[in-house]
Amino acid sequence: MPALHAPTVRTIISSSPPCLRSSSVQRRWAQVHDVRFLATHREPDRIVMEKYRQKLDQKAKEYAPDLVTAILQTPLDQRANVLGLRRIGVKDVAELKRVFAAKIQHVQAAAAPTSTSPFPPPPPAPRLLSDESPSAQPQQPPRSTKAQPGIKTLASFLDVPKTLTLPPAEIASIWRLRHASSATSLCGTVPAATYARMLLTAHKHPQFILPLPRPADPATDTPATTEIHFLQWTFPSAHTATVLFTHLAEYKLRGEFSQPHTTVTHHAELAAEKGVVLLQGNVLEGRGVSVDEGRWLLMCLQKFYGWESRGERGKLLEQFSGGDGDFRLERLVEEAEKVL
Repeated sequence: MPALHAPTVRTIISSSPPCLRSSSVQRRWAQVHDVRFLATHREPDRIVMEKYRQKLDQKAKEYAPDLVTAILQTPLDQRANVLGLRRIGVKDVAELKRVFAAKIQHVQAAAAPTSTSPFPPPPPAPRLLSDESPSAQPQQPPRSTKAQPGIKTLASFLDVPKTLTLPPAEIASIWRLRHASSATSLCGTVPAATYARMLLTAHKHPQFILPLPRPADPATDTPATTEIHFLQWTFPSAHTATVLFTHLAEYKLRGEFSQPHTTVTHHAELAAEKGVVLLQGNVLEGRGVSVDEGRWLLMCLQKFYGWESRGERGKLLEQFSGGDGDFRLERLVEEAEKVL
């Protein structure tokens, strides 16, 4: 029988059933747990803070005691603001605004939007005179007598001191001759009393619409129609009032950036002494409006804003300015086509 070596004996014993094994074999009772299901009820950040809280509080108080107190007394969502304010040497937002008041005003002024629109916002309405007032002079709103840059006053066309020495009839003739060379110009004179009523109405109703009838064109088989044009009064200086006309469709599309096709300016420098206001305007070429049509709009302007601004025409002005739903274009066309 061959001899058995020690490794072979150990192999046989280890591979034999438990009943044949020696009782001296070591037994192990270790258990395996799935660590994925182990949970902790303490947040890691909170554990670290609790561990070093005492040291952190002591170090912070040595560095800036008042800042630590302010931060601890401030809600969590506002602590970043406290740190930023203390860093620049202010206590709160109100003090910050006072310190930088000049810089804030400078930045707001620089950031203010500028508009190149020919339609400035409507001016405030002045104090109106009663209908029984005997004064026939144009009542000007309180404003500076200095004209805005780029605005042509009467002095741009005539020598005002010399003109004041002439009679009204001669002034009117000189004024028409002054603009006779331009084929697209509109010029004329308005009695001071009429202009005074127009000016008061313009301050109450700085915006309005006027109809412009278009006759039928047999050549193109175009029927007769009526176009609506938008007007707006502006007051660039104490003695100057300008009316801007533009197509209503264009104004609805582009708003204050629409370009007017006709401009009419009233010069009231001679109203007090000569009882006359000089009028001059221009119709732009290629804008779909002829000079004769520009004269029609100017005539309608005087109908609605002059001495005939009461009654039905005055009612239409009130309805348009107030956004009244009873405003009717049919009534507007009828009043514009009336002779008087």
